[in-house]
Amino acid sequence: MSKKITEFGRKYKNQVEKHKAAFVVFVILRLLVVLAMVISCISGNYENLFYCVLTLVLFALPTFVEKNFGIELPGALEIVILLFIFAAEILGEMGSYYTKIPYWDTMLHTVNGFLCAAIGFAMVDILNRNERIKFKLAPIFLAVVAFCFSMTIGVLWEFFEFFCDAFLGMDMQKDFVVSTVTSTYLGTSTHDPVVLEDIKNVTVDGIALGVGGYLDIGLYDTMKDLFVNFIGAVVFSVIGFFYVKTRGQGKLVKQFIPKIKSKNGLPEEDANEKD
Repeated sequence: MSKKITEFGRKYKNQVEKHKAAFVVFVILRLLVVLAMVISCISGNYENLFYCVLTLVLFALPTFVEKNFGIELPGALEIVILLFIFAAEILGEMGSYYTKIPYWDTMLHTVNGFLCAAIGFAMVDILNRNERIKFKLAPIFLAVVAFCFSMTIGVLWEFFEFFCDAFLGMDMQKDFVVSTVTSTYLGTSTHDPVVLEDIKNVTVDGIALGVGGYLDIGLYDTMKDLFVNFIGAVVFSVIGFFYVKTRGQGKLVKQFIPKIKSKNGLPEEDANEKD
């Protein structure tokens, strides 16, 4: 038992020394979440308490993935994941940054596109490099798979937002005020739509909304989220393409590409160098 504990301690120490920046970020964010949890308990705000617990669970996911799937997450990628979780749950939900800070949601959807592409890329790259599996894809196809995986996750999330809005009475797909509407329904035929320009106000059931234009209730938000997800996915797919093309020669690219651990617990490239 003591030998196993010593071995675990040695491996944990090696991990901390190798990813010092990620460890520091993890400790700081975790302390902030615990502090927020204590404040939520004292104030009796159980909704915020739920977000704190959820955040701590999500913080454990990178370690869970590394331990159970034999994957080494680079420090830079792990930091981005931790900051993304903190920005979405603690700052976004508890701090109401989604409504207080313009483009906060847009920024997170862009990062989400990047991270999901990284996950999709890593999954396929691991199969691609497994000698026991007859599965080989060219770099361009790896990039396409990563891009498609990221966009699929983005679409599924928009489905989830629509479900919450339509059936749970929420407003996850935020409203947009637009001043021009093109409508086939109001036109004389499908080939002759009506264009309503310079809309100043909209009345619903005799009540003027006073928003200064037409109130779109989700389409613009959904398309904006998917578009920035597209940008994040493209960025990582390009990074992944050049990484596979050169097989890990770029120092910057290495910081965002998950690696496969060898039998001795080291990342594949490090193990080869050691041998």
